[in-house]
Amino acid sequence: MGRTRLYRNGELVDHGFPVTDVARHLQDPGSVVWFDLCAPSEGEIGLLRDELGLHELAIEDAMAERQRPKVDRYPTHLFLTVYAAEYENHEFTTTEVDVFVTGNAVVTVRENESYDLGKLQRRWDSAPTLAKSGVGFLLHGLLDDVVDTQYTAAQKLDEDIEDLEDKIYQEKPHVGHKAIKLRRSLVQLRRVALPMREVLGSLMHKDHTIVDDTMMPYYLDVKDHTLFTAELTESMRELVTNLREAEVAVQGNRLNSIMKKVTSWAAIIAVPTAISGYYGMNVPYPGFSQPWGVWASTLGIFGLSFLLYLMFKRRDWL
Repeated sequence: MGRTRLYRNGELVDHGFPVTDVARHLQDPGSVVWFDLCAPSEGEIGLLRDELGLHELAIEDAMAERQRPKVDRYPTHLFLTVYAAEYENHEFTTTEVDVFVTGNAVVTVRENESYDLGKLQRRWDSAPTLAKSGVGFLLHGLLDDVVDTQYTAAQKLDEDIEDLEDKIYQEKPHVGHKAIKLRRSLVQLRRVALPMREVLGSLMHKDHTIVDDTMMPYYLDVKDHTLFTAELTESMRELVTNLREAEVAVQGNRLNSIMKKVTSWAAIIAVPTAISGYYGMNVPYPGFSQPWGVWASTLGIFGLSFLLYLMFKRRDWL
């Protein structure tokens, strides 16, 4: 599937054409163009600068890595930085997507191929009646898809946190490393998801003309998803913090149980040690050189040990 699209009067009239034809299509006031650049070359950067007249600071931000999610306003265009998220097998990854929005063009710049454009284009194709809103329609599809990836990642992360919490209370080993990985993933998710509230709020401001009355309800829907994702990350933040406290508490309880058992067995073992030590002294004692003395000491050892065992067992120390 191509990485260029041409809309004219609200209808998709062409796609998959060369990026070099973009400047020609933009000469038509009724046309809206989208094209994507992945790890752009010097020539493609020149197209952004010369043909679209994009600000050099915006281009510099697009070429730089790991910008904070934001919206920058320039005299002739907007510049956005957003992040698509993915969480699989306890690993959280993000793909930076920079967006230039002019009066009749939307340009996406991706750092790599990790973000699937196929889903984005299918999202646009599923609502052709909204295409008359021009760049507002295209930008909504992108933001909606990005927020959905963040929400999906947040849900999977939440499930893993709950699963790890169950394992902690089941006293399963090797959960500490997983807790650290989950905490790191949550930090990464918060960095890309929380600023999206500001991004959506800025775009929906009256000073911007990108979002018209037709698209406003759809942008509000995306903002609701963004707020829900933010709330989910806040709740997970508390859960992850409590995971460590729960693990320490469970470990403390387990240690107390072990210490009770060790102490109980030590007390039981002390009985035969004391009796045998007493009868081992080199002085006369009751039963000295008598058979009944051996039997008395033996019965004392087993009787007192058994009595201690029953007492500790009743108190659940063994």
